[in-house]
Amino acid sequence: MDARIAVLDDWRGPALARLRALIHQADPDVLEEVKWRGVPVWSHAGILCTGESYKDKLKLTFAKGARLADPAGLFNASLDGNTRRAIDVFEGDEIDEQAFINLIRSAVALNANKD
Repeated sequence: MDARIAVLDDWRGPALARLRALIHQADPDVLEEVKWRGVPVWSHAGILCTGESYKDKLKLTFAKGARLADPAGLFNASLDGNTRRAIDVFEGDEIDEQAFINLIRSAVALNANKD
């Protein structure tokens, strides 16, 4: 994962590193992998989210996002699907860190319930 983040030598690298740190803060037991041609994937009893990078943004896609409460309104992409939801992060965006941590913890709890 370190190598994947290191190749993002503009604002996306530090932003993805910060989001990664928040994921680990939310769930110290999270499993981290790089899959599908270099996409970071965080799992705990199933996939929590992926961290894709594009020229102009980072996209954190939550595998079961449609089933997660998002009172802070972090989800701003992939809102029409029945399963996934995503957070698009653009240069200069500030993310509500506590709300993001809560979202990760909710995703862990959902995976643990296996319903």
